[in-house]
Amino acid sequence: MNKKELVAAVAAKAGLTKTQSARMIDSALTSIQEALANGDEVRMTGFGSFSVANRAAGEARNPRTGAPVQMPARKLPRFKAGLSLKQAVNT
Repeated sequence: MNKKELVAAVAAKAGLTKTQSARMIDSALTSIQEALANGDEVRMTGFGSFSVANRAAGEARNPRTGAPVQMPARKLPRFKAGLSLKQAVNT
């Protein structure tokens, strides 16, 4: 499912227009991004939680030359599925 299909599905289930549904989805995704950028965690009971994980600096190898490359420390978004989502996928 791509974003266009998601917008259509939400619009049909919520009784909204596709424009309203797209605006709602964009607002939700933007809010999640802003929360993660601030270092906050976003929890949606039953669905899952979004958080930020810190990856330590390290050394990697260039696959083409085999030369060592220093990788800087960085933050990565993480998602952990909730129980209801896990059960829905496994039924």
